[in-house]
Amino acid sequence: MRRNPARTAPRRVLRNPSRPAACLTVAATLLTALAGVPGPAAARDLPDSYVVSRAPGVLPEGIAITPDGTMYVSSDGTGALYRGRVGRPDLAPFPARGLEGRTSTLGVHTDRRGRVLSVGGATLTVHDRQGRLLATRTAPDGPLGAPDLNDLVVTRDAVYVTDWANPVVLRAELRGGVLGPLEPWLDIRSAFPQFPAQYWLLNGIVTNDEGTALLVASNGTEAVWRIGTAAKDVSRLDLGEESFGPDGMVLRGRTLYAVLNYGAPHGVYIARLDEELRTGTVTHRLTDGPFDLPTTLARHGCRLYVVNSQLDDPPGRPPYTVSAIPDPTCGRG
Repeated sequence: MRRNPARTAPRRVLRNPSRPAACLTVAATLLTALAGVPGPAAARDLPDSYVVSRAPGVLPEGIAITPDGTMYVSSDGTGALYRGRVGRPDLAPFPARGLEGRTSTLGVHTDRRGRVLSVGGATLTVHDRQGRLLATRTAPDGPLGAPDLNDLVVTRDAVYVTDWANPVVLRAELRGGVLGPLEPWLDIRSAFPQFPAQYWLLNGIVTNDEGTALLVASNGTEAVWRIGTAAKDVSRLDLGEESFGPDGMVLRGRTLYAVLNYGAPHGVYIARLDEELRTGTVTHRLTDGPFDLPTTLARHGCRLYVVNSQLDDPPGRPPYTVSAIPDPTCGRG
């Protein structure tokens, strides 16, 4: 969420001048239960706020939480990764090797093997739990120029990545745990051809359990776009809203959690979707939380963990934090 060099407004808090009028499986669910995920009572003993860093200029951006409660947070300001636990209020630098040349890290996720995948600039990297670099994949230039990778989602057979600078979704095949090259997979402009290419501004990306459908947030179009992974068909997710262009998102079953930081009051918005992820209704608007330009979120147990980026006034003011709030849908299907 760095500033776009061609604009003066903050990244993903950008007003569009021509606006129109994690993959969970059954096995992962069982692992979560076995890991002793805190319930509503235990959650009362957990911190309400987590300090990512007290060093100047960190500007946290992305977040991932594993089933055992390990938390990873990325830095837009420095490119570093931080690691902590949901039971402790402070994170520490994660010794991820090979990130020295990446000055900004945005999306961060983990896979079923516990590996840490992150994107920033033109690169997708994979680290093990100890921080050893397992793979680096570099995205080619897109139709508008150099890539600026924003977020990613991991399915059983691929990693899908959004590009903030180009209206393109990229894909790297996963076969036997080995990551293939990162290649352009879909130019999304065909879904809205009259919209200016440079303002798509692709953000968060999530998938259903089966990996058959992706939801991609576009702050520029102020919409979420549904993509079928087999036919690459693209349609707009109909939420009955005039403006719904999220930054980061989480999809759990048919419940979509989205962070909005432009076009609506800042906060977490929750929608209930139909089975095919084509339509839905916004059921909750959590806008009175302790947020400081939230960018994305993670869900663990009955809580939502929201990143406070401070990117509206860089370099911000330490400490840089993650806020935890109750999930109002907890216990529902």
